[in-house]
Amino acid sequence: MARGMSDDPFTLFDSWYAEAKESEPNDPNAVALATANAEGRPSVRMVLLKGHGPDGFVIYTNRESRKAGDLGANPHGALLFHWKSLRRQVRIEGPVTHATDAESDAYFASRGRDSRIGAWASEQSRPLDSRETFERRVAEMTAKFEGQDVPRPPHWGGYRIVPTQIEFWQDRAHRLHERRLFTRRDGDWSEGLLFP
Repeated sequence: MARGMSDDPFTLFDSWYAEAKESEPNDPNAVALATANAEGRPSVRMVLLKGHGPDGFVIYTNRESRKAGDLGANPHGALLFHWKSLRRQVRIEGPVTHATDAESDAYFASRGRDSRIGAWASEQSRPLDSRETFERRVAEMTAKFEGQDVPRPPHWGGYRIVPTQIEFWQDRAHRLHERRLFTRRDGDWSEGLLFP
C-alpha cells in the first residue's frame, strides 16, 4: 500500500458520497450499472443506489427486466458514479447477489404509493405498444389496491454488487489525474495507484 493512504475503501466512499450529496444538483445516488448477457454482450443503464456498506452496493429493480436477465446469466456487474461537480468518479466491480427478501420488502415499503403501483403495472424492458396501455395498467393496479397497502411484487427486489475492486478517480490539471485502486483478495483490501 502506498504511504499515507487509507486501507478502507468504504470510509473513503462514504466521505466522497457525503460530499456529492452536498454538491450534486440532482440524484447524487445515480450510478451507471453495466452488465453482460450470457454471450458477453454488454449493456449499461442508469440506476439509483439505495444502500451501501462493506457487504456491497444495493440497487432495486424488476427481476424480469433486461438487467436482471443479464445478472441471472452472468452474475457480475460494474458500477460507475460520476460526480461532475466534484470532478470525481468511483468505479466498482464484483459479483452480484440478491438482496434479502427482508431488505427488498423494507425498501419497497419506503417508496411512494405511485412508485409501488408502477412496479406492479410495468413489464420492465418489454415492448410497449403505446403509452396509453401503460397508463391503463397503472389505473387497473390503482383500482386493485384501492384502500389497502401495496405489497412488493414477487418479481421485484434488490441486487447487491459485492466489490472486489473499487477505483477512486480524481480529476487533476492537464489530465494528470489521480487514480487509487482498492482490490480485495481473501477478504482483505490492498491499495495502489494507477497511471492516469
